[in-house]
Amino acid sequence: MTVILLEALLALVILLGIVWWTMFAGRKRGELPPPDAADRQEEGREGPR
Repeated sequence: MTVILLEALLALVILLGIVWWTMFAGRKRGELPPPDAADRQEEGREGPR
């Protein structure tokens, strides 16, 4: 019984580690804007909505 609980705890820790890694190991300054959004900002307009 103890071995099963330890194995489940280890699986949970590994899962949380994977989630933490994928959430916080990205780009330092966040995601890059899409290319068309960057063009609109340079032109000073927002474009169609």
